[in-house]
Amino acid sequence: MQIQQASFKPGDDVAAALAPLSAIAPQLVLVFAAPQFFSGSGAAEQLTAQLQATFPAAQLIGCSTAGEINGACVQENSAVVTAVHFQHARVLAAATELTGMEASYAAGQRVGKALAQPDLRAVLVFAPGVAVNGSALVAGMTAALGSSLPIMGGLAGDNGAFQQTWTIGKDGISPRAVVAVGLAGAQLQIGHGFFGGWRAFGPARCVTRCEGNLLYELDNEPALEVYKRYLGDYARDLPASGLLFPFEMLGDDLSEVGLIRTILGIDEANGSLLLAGAIHQGGFLRLMQASTDALIDGAEVAAEKTIEMQQPATPHLALLVSCVGRKLVMGDRVEEEIEAVTARLGKQAHATGFYSYGEITPFAPGVACEVHNQTMTITTISERA
Repeated sequence: MQIQQASFKPGDDVAAALAPLSAIAPQLVLVFAAPQFFSGSGAAEQLTAQLQATFPAAQLIGCSTAGEINGACVQENSAVVTAVHFQHARVLAAATELTGMEASYAAGQRVGKALAQPDLRAVLVFAPGVAVNGSALVAGMTAALGSSLPIMGGLAGDNGAFQQTWTIGKDGISPRAVVAVGLAGAQLQIGHGFFGGWRAFGPARCVTRCEGNLLYELDNEPALEVYKRYLGDYARDLPASGLLFPFEMLGDDLSEVGLIRTILGIDEANGSLLLAGAIHQGGFLRLMQASTDALIDGAEVAAEKTIEMQQPATPHLALLVSCVGRKLVMGDRVEEEIEAVTARLGKQAHATGFYSYGEITPFAPGVACEVHNQTMTITTISERA
């Protein structure tokens, strides 16, 4: 397995930056880039043409971001490209258009069916970060692929604007496409782990009215009204300030289940909150907040869990997908969580990834995948000799 990475900014000589990557004849190329590479006059077409010309035989996959991860560094306004050459594994590709939030489950099913193979070991998927029900998307993929197959990836970002995001796949760049690659082969080694680092505060509230990922009422009150009451002065900055105060999902007995839901939008007219993943009628939610040190410690725990599951061969690819809400809380210290992860994974890890609007990873080894929020997720990919 060979891995090469490059990073460039708008106006750089892209051909020169990508040339060393083409030398390894990659079958897989991961692209995580700032929104300006996808929007504007001809930007998307130019990026697509450059990548396809450099890597004509590779499967391209990636998305727009709220920050790019390059090794132990967090970058902005850049593109990070990672090329992977497998000695034995096969790379399959699928893409489908997401016509609306209500079509998320069907889109997931289509992608899953397109990738289903007897020796499939894992799937990487990237989807639009707005107008999507991430939970339904993953549920559709799981229905097609089975609950034991690991599905990892995330929802695209646009630097926290929550207006328009993009993905890049086998058909080029699109604001509405769900893109995925399947990794097949007996020699593949896949590890994954996640952790948050947030702490709960305030009482648990019952979800008395919801539809999918739309939350209308908590304890029979308009959800937005309840939420604003807790936020106080932060309420005037909604929906952006919602990234700082996500919800923790609780079990029927008020126990912790390990899932967090971020607020992506609000509707003043009907008093509802748009969340990044589905919730359950009759379930319970509780507000959360975090300190920078707790989030950095949580990222290191995620790395520990990944290694405990699967000690990767060397060298290996490490895909890090972390939430934009964590980035906002940590501010200038955000790079410390990436440094903590890469230090634990070791020098043979080639880390790439992005800050997202939703993180996708299995809840536990052999357990169905979930959309997580406000979480650091790690996937390691390597091949046995």
